[in-house]
Amino acid sequence: GLPVNEALALLQFAPQAASETVYKVLESAVANAETTEGLKKADLILSVAMVDEGPTMKRWRPRAQGRATRINKRTSHITLVVQPADVVANNRKGA
Repeated sequence: GLPVNEALALLQFAPQAASETVYKVLESAVANAETTEGLKKADLILSVAMVDEGPTMKRWRPRAQGRATRINKRTSHITLVVQPADVVANNRKGA
């Protein structure tokens, strides 16, 4: 696990194009944890980070000689799990 503050800092300056989107997802997860679960941002740790393939939208593009080629507009599912540091520590002991 990585403390949430560090993860946000890393994402903010990462060169990858997707880092902005992942940053937003992480901010949202932190806000959810603070409001619905009543947790403190300082205690939170990023415990799981996954990106899975989402549905692909299939589109057609006209090409030369009256042909058409397929364009796959791919999407992804971003999963980030934030947990309080003490919960993560307890899980480690049990494993």
